[in-house]
Amino acid sequence: MMWKYVRKYIPLGVLGALFMVGEVCMDLLQPSLMSEIVDEGVLGLSNGGVGDMGLIWRLGLQMVGFVLLGCFCGSMNNVVVQYAGQNVGNNMRKDCFRRMMAFSFPQMDSIGTGSLVTRVTNDITQVQNFLSQFVRGMIRNGMLMFGSMFCMFQLDRTFGWIVLCAFPFIVGCLILCMVKANPLFTRLQAELDEINAILQEDIAGIRIIKACVREVYEKLRFGKANGALIRTQLRTLVIFAFLNPVINALMYAVVAILLLVGARDVAYGSTTPGSVMAAITYTTQLLHGIMMLTMIFQNISRGLASWKRVKEILRSEPALRDGGFSGPTQTHGEIEFRDASFAYPGSSAPVLEHINLKIRPGETVAIMGATGCGKTSLVSLIPRFYDVTGGAVLVDGVDVRQYRQEALREKVASVLQKSELFSATIAENIAWGAPDASAEQIRSAAVTAQADGFISSTALGYDTPVAERGMSLSGGQKQRISISRAVLKNAEILIFDDSTSALDLKTEANLHEALRRSNPTSTKLIVAQRIASVRRADRIVVLEGGRIAACGTHSELLSTCAVYQDIYRSQIGEEESA
Repeated sequence: MMWKYVRKYIPLGVLGALFMVGEVCMDLLQPSLMSEIVDEGVLGLSNGGVGDMGLIWRLGLQMVGFVLLGCFCGSMNNVVVQYAGQNVGNNMRKDCFRRMMAFSFPQMDSIGTGSLVTRVTNDITQVQNFLSQFVRGMIRNGMLMFGSMFCMFQLDRTFGWIVLCAFPFIVGCLILCMVKANPLFTRLQAELDEINAILQEDIAGIRIIKACVREVYEKLRFGKANGALIRTQLRTLVIFAFLNPVINALMYAVVAILLLVGARDVAYGSTTPGSVMAAITYTTQLLHGIMMLTMIFQNISRGLASWKRVKEILRSEPALRDGGFSGPTQTHGEIEFRDASFAYPGSSAPVLEHINLKIRPGETVAIMGATGCGKTSLVSLIPRFYDVTGGAVLVDGVDVRQYRQEALREKVASVLQKSELFSATIAENIAWGAPDASAEQIRSAAVTAQADGFISSTALGYDTPVAERGMSLSGGQKQRISISRAVLKNAEILIFDDSTSALDLKTEANLHEALRRSNPTSTKLIVAQRIASVRRADRIVVLEGGRIAACGTHSELLSTCAVYQDIYRSQIGEEESA
């Protein structure tokens, strides 16, 4: 699957590789030139011990030129490789985000917010580093190692065999370290998920933490998660901390042997001091290549572990499959629950059982019942946030599973229990579902939602910025902005899921009256706990234990439904005062 993202940038990768070949070739030329400068320019071995200053200048300038050319090639390689890597990461992030936007609620819950954030940020960054290191590091250090070995054999076979004998030990150390470290990289990312999850949860709930004086507890919880991450990170670092000195010791031992053998050969006249210096330089380049290769293998291993996690997102399919129907329909705003049952994924306990209910277009239906009886679950089936586990839910005579999700949700405007606002202006938040709405339409929706009063009283009015998650607004203000958003959408079906709980009874009564005038043809479903919120509905559905206990008008239910009577009696003081 990675090939899908990489193939577009293969020409850039090839260009980067060519630049890297040029840089390495320049590095490999330096020791041989230096050897000639020492032997002929300084010692004058073939000229009776008389040095040649002209040769030193000529070869010295060549070395400077090769260095500058190598710097240019290395810089261009960096530019090309980083450009390709950043674009690959950018494409991955956009694809991951697109997949996440198609996830169902259970899919989001199963992975977790912290893990999703880590995968789209840190994991994809690790994959970018892996690709960049692979193109730049593997080519450079691989060529440097094998090029140095080749030049060593060309220089003196004895020197070449000395260095080659150390290779099995070095490779063995590398393999041992990678086997030990690889499992730790996956654990590192999982522990980073935990830290991000705690951060996200605590930042969102900071007011509750302060109100309950739980700062110390949360500090300890974060510290525990952070401590686990640090311990795993330290274990990884310790493994590679032992590797570096071991490889250093091996290579310095090789250098010592080269010096010993080289001194003997110089004394016997079978080699020259310049050749010994060149051999040591090649060995140093080889050592540097091996050390860098060690770090590259670490980054590659971590990148592959991160790619495995990113791939889970990219390969995941939406749990809710799109249908092919997008309209038109003969009716507008009709809802029918046909023997509908529902249980949350992973749970065998049903939340709703055998619900049979038909709601006519333009009708206002309220849903009441005790906490946990399935009110929110029932209305969540209409825009297909979840799928029924039995029976069917129909909108305008068509099973919601047959709709294209976009077409279905265009018919529905939902105001959820928790008001979700974005870091934008009030006007932009209201127009979230209708971005082309005019300023007058936005204001009209706010007037209907009883929000225009407090919005107009602010210094900037509808251009007032909203803080993150609406922290700058009260609960009632957030609810009214959310209701304004739903009203502006002018959908065929309006769902209010306990979305007026923060409003006083007078404001709520004015809201429902304004809704009847502004959206007379919309079908309205009102989930509420207060009798005052539902008594004027055309019908009231009472849920009990996931089943419909009764359905009728306010007066009918007061006469026939014991559950409704209990709710009424518990609120009678509030009702009478209203």
